[in-house]
Amino acid sequence: MKSFLLALVAMAVIATGAYYGLHEVGFSAAERTTVGNNVRLSD
Repeated sequence: MKSFLLALVAMAVIATGAYYGLHEVGFSAAERTTVGNNVRLSD
């Protein structure tokens, strides 16, 4: 039971760290998707 709880805590710490770390670096989905003027349309 101890190892299961430790795994849950480790998973929560890793997920939270990844969430904030990737947003800080600029890898959020909002910054990676194409928006407006980034789309090329043919004439």
